[in-house]
Amino acid sequence: AGASLLVDYILTVAVSVSAGVAAITSAFPALRPERVEICLGFIAIMTIANLRGLKESGRLFAGPTYVYIVSLGALIVVGLIRLATGGLEPLVPDTEAVNQLTGGNELTGLTVLLFLRAFSSGAVALTGIEAISNGVPAFKKPESKHAATTLLLMGTILATFFFGISVLASRLRPTPNEGETLLSIMGREVFNGESLPYYLLQFSTFAILILAANTAFADFPRVSSILAQDGYLPAQLKNRGDRLVFSNGILALAAVAGALIVVFSGDTSKLIPLYAVGV
Repeated sequence: AGASLLVDYILTVAVSVSAGVAAITSAFPALRPERVEICLGFIAIMTIANLRGLKESGRLFAGPTYVYIVSLGALIVVGLIRLATGGLEPLVPDTEAVNQLTGGNELTGLTVLLFLRAFSSGAVALTGIEAISNGVPAFKKPESKHAATTLLLMGTILATFFFGISVLASRLRPTPNEGETLLSIMGREVFNGESLPYYLLQFSTFAILILAANTAFADFPRVSSILAQDGYLPAQLKNRGDRLVFSNGILALAAVAGALIVVFSGDTSKLIPLYAVGV
């Protein structure tokens, strides 16, 4: 259990940062060639902040979360209404993007690798729930009741949005593109180009993903210190720094996540299948 948690925390940082940067580079294509450097820059910022003793603040994290929920909800509702009323047509397939993804070969049949890819991508939607179970003491009394209520709300929001985005994508039929996220493609169409709602969607997506990565910086050192106390990891991981944080755990997480970003060129679609290992 500890090993799978640590794998998930590492991948949460790598995938969340790369996906967050992808949201920004989708809105500003000129930044795409520097995506690896931008990813490493954000990991460095989070590392320094956590080494300095950054505390998770509910008020600080609440703003981007609410903006993201409203933006994504608006995308689904407005998109489905426009499709139902005839104000939005399914997108024309981008043959050039398809050829880039398939190497010029048409996809025929549901291969084992394609099925495993779909499984790992879907499994990502189920990660993050452990953050609540790890942070029960942070809730107001009675802690267990408030944590359970939060878990129920999170599950409801997750299921609703996951289903809504799936339905919208099946109706709108966007073509996967290496240079732009599907949310960005659908956002441009639903919100009539690069409008204020579109940029709100992109920046709130970026913010929520960076916050998700920062949660791993709080939990990975804590879990690794417990495993180190029991002799399953190097003893250095159980030592606290001068800011009373597990400094070595923070540095180890940043180093491994940064290495994954470099090896996989900051490409979220290449990193996501690794989630199947932890899940």
